[in-house]
Amino acid sequence: MTKSITLTLKVWRQQDPQSRGRLETYEARDISTDMSFLEMLDVVNEQLTLEGREPIAFDHDCREGICGTCGAVVNGRPHGPEKGTTLCQLHMRHFSDGDTIVIEPWRARAFALIKDLAVDRGALDRLIRAGGYISANTGGAPDGNNILVPQETAELAMDAAACIGCGACVAACPNASAMLFVGAKVSHLALLPQGHPEAAARATAMVREMDRLGFGNCGNERECEAECPKEIKITNIARLNREFLKARFFSSVR
Repeated sequence: MTKSITLTLKVWRQQDPQSRGRLETYEARDISTDMSFLEMLDVVNEQLTLEGREPIAFDHDCREGICGTCGAVVNGRPHGPEKGTTLCQLHMRHFSDGDTIVIEPWRARAFALIKDLAVDRGALDRLIRAGGYISANTGGAPDGNNILVPQETAELAMDAAACIGCGACVAACPNASAMLFVGAKVSHLALLPQGHPEAAARATAMVREMDRLGFGNCGNERECEAECPKEIKITNIARLNREFLKARFFSSVR
């Protein structure tokens, strides 16, 4: 049964990267428990606009848990309290009438704040670019069964490929590490035959770029795994470490 609740929001407001930020308090009235978290912010922004006040800037796009664009820290947890859920999939039925909700942006050296809850996650795109491409012979499309891949390996690769690049792993990590993200991207191709020719160069280049961009080191405390909306496993970090060590010891890539 649909019901309405009233919430107190403490939202991080910051005009631009150079300005000093602060938490501002807003009252969100008559919020339907069927709304998503982003729809709730839409309602608050509509009211702020009607009052002639600046609406809250936040990241969003598909609102279907696919694109990885949305994200904020809700009561200390990236994407909020529900496991395996993006912010746009978090519904207000998980909150109670009278709750106070603290909403902050991703906080990481590599994620420059743009405004309010919106941050620049372009560093993740630069990591992908550093990983490069795979080699593929041109010509007619090969038969799907020409390259045999064991089912277990294919499933592990698909699990890694499920990463949407939202950056929750970075926001959750005390060191703001991107190891889970890079581990997922490296694992996806390292597990498949198509990714083997450039495997050494890919692992080396992505790790170097990760360090250059200012991401921290993995502390192996698993906050990233706990907060990942696609439930990417930290076994991918172990695979990244193996791929990097193999590249350093057994290939010409340095």
